[in-house]
Amino acid sequence: MFTIDKKTVDQAGAFLIGELERLDQTLNLPLVSYKWSRDMPLRSDVSIADEISSFTNTDFAAAGGVNPNGKNWIGKNSTAIAKTNLYIEKTAQPLTLWGMELGWTLPELASAQQLGRPIDTQMYDAMQMKWNMDIDEQVYIGDEGMGVTGLLNLSNVVPLAAAGAWTATTDPDIISQDINLVLTDAWLKSGYAVCPSKIGIAPELFGLLSNKKVSSAGNISLLEYVKINTIAFQENGEPLEIVSMKWASNRGVGGSHRIVAYTQDEKYVRFPLVPLLNTPLEYRGIHQLTTYYGRLGQVETPYSNTISYLDVPAS
Repeated sequence: MFTIDKKTVDQAGAFLIGELERLDQTLNLPLVSYKWSRDMPLRSDVSIADEISSFTNTDFAAAGGVNPNGKNWIGKNSTAIAKTNLYIEKTAQPLTLWGMELGWTLPELASAQQLGRPIDTQMYDAMQMKWNMDIDEQVYIGDEGMGVTGLLNLSNVVPLAAAGAWTATTDPDIISQDINLVLTDAWLKSGYAVCPSKIGIAPELFGLLSNKKVSSAGNISLLEYVKINTIAFQENGEPLEIVSMKWASNRGVGGSHRIVAYTQDEKYVRFPLVPLLNTPLEYRGIHQLTTYYGRLGQVETPYSNTISYLDVPAS
């Protein structure tokens, strides 16, 4: 009796197949999800030659006239006139080199071509998947080993606490108030200059908002209700964007689910990224080798006061 052998002959994916067996030729790749390109603007001015990405923040100081806290009134014969002062501070963060080598033998390549399963293309797809998975983690939570933070765990953003856990029985008004709380907090911290236009929440909370009705009439979900019934819509004139972020699950204090409110604009938050480059194909004996490399930075927040967190206890 012939069965599919669990061990392949080589990386080309050659299997032992019986006469009455129909093998599906579809390549079923691993299931992965990465949404970094949806949620994070990129800083595109960095290059492979750069080792540091940096930005500056400028503080202004301007005293009043006779009253230092007042307006700058002057007289027609004034000789002592107040002036402005500047303080410019630079923030520098590393751009770390990322690389991966792809390689196969000429016999493997020939076998893969005969089988109709291109090994070079599959290895490239695997490398691209790993590249995107690493970027995804770097964008949302950074890298613990390198001491780098991401969008969901910035050290200079103090999280707020929700009124309680969000469950199927929680009053919709309570949930709406919690969302308004995190939006208003960022709006207040920015001196009412910028009201967040987007929030990212854990998938568990996103599913609850999608399913929960705003009232017993059942005419609209709570998710659609809060998009236009929060301070964000009234201030920005556009519905609040709400997305699920898998990295937000149990990311808050004490294993709570985290909600992040921010404005998705390169001016306020961005991620330095150098796209992948590769070396020319190298022949080493019967091997073919090429290396792909790029640079990953750290989430930059020139205006971290436009970002706010809310931690919702996990139910």
